[in-house]
Amino acid sequence: MVQRNASVVEDIVASTYPDLQHNYYNVEYLQGRAILAPHHEMVRQINSYMLSQIPGEDSTYYSSDSIANADGTGSISNPEYPIEFLNTLQLGGLPNYELKLKVGVPVLLLRNIDQTAGLCNGTRLIIIRLGQWSIEAKILTGTHIGDHVFLPRLVLTTEVPHLNFTLRRRQYPIALCFAMTINKSQGQSLNNVGLCLRHQVFCHGQLYVAVSRVTTRKGLKILSCNDEGEEVKTMKNIVFKEVLNEE
Repeated sequence: MVQRNASVVEDIVASTYPDLQHNYYNVEYLQGRAILAPHHEMVRQINSYMLSQIPGEDSTYYSSDSIANADGTGSISNPEYPIEFLNTLQLGGLPNYELKLKVGVPVLLLRNIDQTAGLCNGTRLIIIRLGQWSIEAKILTGTHIGDHVFLPRLVLTTEVPHLNFTLRRRQYPIALCFAMTINKSQGQSLNNVGLCLRHQVFCHGQLYVAVSRVTTRKGLKILSCNDEGEEVKTMKNIVFKEVLNEE
């Protein structure tokens, strides 16, 4: 277990990304490391903190948001949900309204763009150049490792839970991925994994997916704590009760 220091975020970052200031530009260093967490909130906190630790100025890209019409091909206006409200929505599998990036940071592709070129949902890349109309990146995972690609803005749509509309967002389909959710890590193979369990896992198979992402036992570090940062010595392992019942 990781020793508790000043904060949960600093603990898990120090354990998974040691000596970051001297290695953030090292592709092999970034390629084999990631922090996993059950919830998007913790992932965003870790990624935001790590971006602040990387030297250089960040570039900010803002999305264009609207409500999709019935067939999803266009947009409509709804005074009940103004643009300012749409900008605040942060949904799984969708890039944020405000996307902050720096050259050298790893990102995760959130949509299939070109499978023949290795640009699939879940592909990890490293930012090479930040342009006004496109982003240049190098592929870190899959069968096209090392290839340079250009990422365009895409129009993405998703249903908003508990609200009766579909959000239409035009943005680069990527997210920072120093840290990622456990569900999003499926298919990844990593040398060093920091598992941040500030919040317990919440569905069947999550704990297994998290610990099986790492190639060796030595490369796995687990931080289990509560909201106050106090160590928790037990964690949930959600299973279907039916598999435990004898026939």
